[in-house]
Amino acid sequence: MRLDKFLKVSRIIKRRTVANEACDSEHVEVNGKRAKASYDVKEGDVIAVTYGERTLKFRVVDVREHAAKADAASMYEIID
Repeated sequence: MRLDKFLKVSRIIKRRTVANEACDSEHVEVNGKRAKASYDVKEGDVIAVTYGERTLKFRVVDVREHAAKADAASMYEIID
């Protein structure tokens, strides 16, 4: 699954266009490297998203095409 779609389906970022812009402006890293929106997300990847001064870092647990709002949080685990 593409990185921008994963960020949207897992509800880390609310809209896919915003997720795409975040990737294009280098606010998203996968496994310590800047990633483009077309990056293919796999289970076990560590993704860091920077929002201004804050950085949210999480590990991908499950990759699904669709997820209900209640199930979206089970697609990743937040790490420090």
